[in-house]
Amino acid sequence: MPRTNEAVPVGGASIGETSFPRSGEGAFAFAPSVVSLSAPHGEQAEAIRTLRTHIMAQHVDDGRRGLAICGPSIGVGCTFTAVNLAVALSQIGVNTLLIDGDLRHPTVQDLIRPAKPVIGLRQALSSEEPLDGVIQSSVLPDLSIMFSGGAAPDAQELLASDRFKDLVDQQLRDFDMTIIDTPAANSCADARRISTVVGYSLIVVRRNRSFIGDMQALAAQLNEDRARIVGTVMNEG
Repeated sequence: MPRTNEAVPVGGASIGETSFPRSGEGAFAFAPSVVSLSAPHGEQAEAIRTLRTHIMAQHVDDGRRGLAICGPSIGVGCTFTAVNLAVALSQIGVNTLLIDGDLRHPTVQDLIRPAKPVIGLRQALSSEEPLDGVIQSSVLPDLSIMFSGGAAPDAQELLASDRFKDLVDQQLRDFDMTIIDTPAANSCADARRISTVVGYSLIVVRRNRSFIGDMQALAAQLNEDRARIVGTVMNEG
């Protein structure tokens, strides 16, 4: 079982596939990159299950309910990891919420696509009143999703608001596990803010693409913000 801060290898996958087979209920479509569904017996799905075991043993079973998925730079596979980990947790009965916290270039909808446009995090943080339909429930059994609701020009201000902290705190109470995808840490401070609110983060890097110095800088920033790092995932290729 991987130890805290030990790299867990996870096979890489392309983000934004164009082939979207329909889910059983017809409400959502899943890209082949959601390997926990498209290739459950493959090496990538097995690596995700290994990561799931680590997260269950070192995180969920200890009563910790939130996890921010962070990467030092774009293209390391944060969304791939966040989506597949959320799906894998739901498959063993963990009531899971996946939030697309990337209000710069959201991509969760590239992997799990709703049949029609939906509101999400941006609208929840911009509205003065509670909104219905912000969370898409029963995407899969035990999997709900809060999509980004689109890119926001004032992303940093929205995430820095008390409303964001209140929203996350509510989801941590309502779900067994809340996973939040974040933008690249070297492009903005959003990932640090999200990690601070959630309290725990998982760092994602990519072999032959991520620099050790960038990963160390991100880890130092998260530690400075008192966000505990529960591990590191290395995507292949």
